[in-house]
Amino acid sequence: MLHVFDGTGKLRGSSPVLLGLAVGDDSVPGIGERKMSDIRPAERTTPAGRFVSEPGRNLQDEDIVWIDYESAVSMHRVRTGNKADRRLQRLATPTVADNRISYGCVNVPAAFYDALVKPVFGVQPALVYVLPETRPAATLFSLTTRTGSRAGQAPAKAP
Repeated sequence: MLHVFDGTGKLRGSSPVLLGLAVGDDSVPGIGERKMSDIRPAERTTPAGRFVSEPGRNLQDEDIVWIDYESAVSMHRVRTGNKADRRLQRLATPTVADNRISYGCVNVPAAFYDALVKPVFGVQPALVYVLPETRPAATLFSLTTRTGSRAGQAPAKAP
C-alpha cells in the first residue's frame, strides 16, 4: 500500500501498488547501470529505506518520481502495455500475493498518481519511506526512543 501524507502529517489517501518481483530490502549493487534485460528475477527488489525523492522524467519523457536514482527505482503510473502482466487486475485483487511484478519500481494506479502523487512528489523533493520486508524496521530507520530530552535541546550523548 502507498499512503500519501501532506506536510502536516494528515493522510491524503491510500492505494494498492505493485512492487518488485523479488522479496528483499536492498537493491543489488550497480543495478541502476544495467539493462533491464540483464536483471534476473531474484534481483528485482523494491529497496527499503528513507529516501529523498526527486521529480523526474523517464526515457519515454513521462513524469515520474525518483525514489532511488542510483538504483533506477522510481514511482510511476502503472504501465499496461504488456497485457500478459495483468497489472490492473493485480491491483484490483483483495490480496497482496499477486502485487509483485515490477523490476523494483513502485507502480501506482494512474488516477491516484495524478491526483495525489504528482501534486505532492512531482513538484519538489519529498520524503519517501519504504518499509522493510525481511528485517525489523528499527534496523533500517534507527528507530529509538529518546527519554529525558527537552524540546530544542539535543539529548545527552551516551558515555
